[in-house]
Amino acid sequence: MTAKDKNALDQEGRQVLKALAQAGGPQAPKQIAQAAGLDGKVVSEVIKGLKGQGLVDSPVRCKYGLTPAGQAAAKP
Repeated sequence: MTAKDKNALDQEGRQVLKALAQAGGPQAPKQIAQAAGLDGKVVSEVIKGLKGQGLVDSPVRCKYGLTPAGQAAAKP
């Protein structure tokens, strides 16, 4: 993810949001990667960007979930 992509919801960002929405609760990056069909390193970078946009938070240590804004963005 480039600096330009941090403020835009790209394909990978949408995949991560969709995977989190379908999971129904906080997930570890490895679980998100598997559900989204992405590489774990890519997911880690995407999560950083999504956290910066306020779409993802970390309610449990080392696990990530959607914020209300993330839930809205994950809807088709």
